[in-house]
Amino acid sequence: MAEKVRLKISPAIAAFVRPGLTVDDKLNGLGAASGLASEDRVLLIFCLMQDGDSVIKGAAGAVFEALPPEALMEFIRCSVEIHPAILDVIVRVHHDNPGVAGELMKSSSLSPGAREFLLRSAMVNEKLPVGVPLSGSPFEGDGDEGTDNDQNGADGEPMDDDGETEEVDAEPLDEKGEEFLSKYKQSLTMGIAEKIKAALTGDKEWRSLLIKDANKLVSGSVIKNPRITDAEILTLVKTGVQNDEIMRLICANKEWVKNIKIRKALVENPRTPVPNALRYLSTLGEKDIAAYAKSKNIPSVISSQARRLLQTKKKS
Repeated sequence: MAEKVRLKISPAIAAFVRPGLTVDDKLNGLGAASGLASEDRVLLIFCLMQDGDSVIKGAAGAVFEALPPEALMEFIRCSVEIHPAILDVIVRVHHDNPGVAGELMKSSSLSPGAREFLLRSAMVNEKLPVGVPLSGSPFEGDGDEGTDNDQNGADGEPMDDDGETEEVDAEPLDEKGEEFLSKYKQSLTMGIAEKIKAALTGDKEWRSLLIKDANKLVSGSVIKNPRITDAEILTLVKTGVQNDEIMRLICANKEWVKNIKIRKALVENPRTPVPNALRYLSTLGEKDIAAYAKSKNIPSVISSQARRLLQTKKKS
């Protein structure tokens, strides 16, 4: 059995790799990685690539492959005491980028096997497939290495409905356009890990397409895409989300629920958890509450609470 890779990680990374987390929590880490500094970003994705769950491991590998060269170069330049195992993975996946290869060759942490491979690769322009061990590298063996992380706790931040609201208009997507149809055809041949990668990092067409995927890991990953907009969330809630997990993720995002249009759409959506819908209802104006009190298109528990809120306002 190969030796474990022991790493010291920051609280930002520990929040997504500590023991006891669900698959969903770890996939959320892949979505959050793009907002971290290069050192934490690369290290977080590397840690998730060592996960025992094949979905997490595959998705992390896909995201690692899509990392921009600039982020990798900054990581190699600025990180202190990089573990050779991390550099080995960068060599396997990104050795054909001249800038990345150049920074790797400058690193004193690069393993002899990886250095030899880079030199050979530069001469014959070959690419080593992902998963093939480098001679003399810490990954030589059965490929089932794990990470043993020194973790610091991360403080959670509670959801808050207070603050200014922002008006947004839902912008429809042309699902008959050539680009959308091309991506639809691609999706038919994609595996789960590839779809998760596209959901986490893809553009608006990919998000609109994969939010409808039957696999909840894929559709749920769309919500974690850092590029998703308030307008897209509003459209999702208004057009009817068929996945309860997606509704839970939307409700858990305090930035989205600050938007009054999204809160109103959540009140009207029958899949919104009742405690959340009641909470959002209480933040609306009297005119909106009065309309909900008379509405027959929302759950009865919501309209009943709207009537009670109106009575309370009249008494005060």
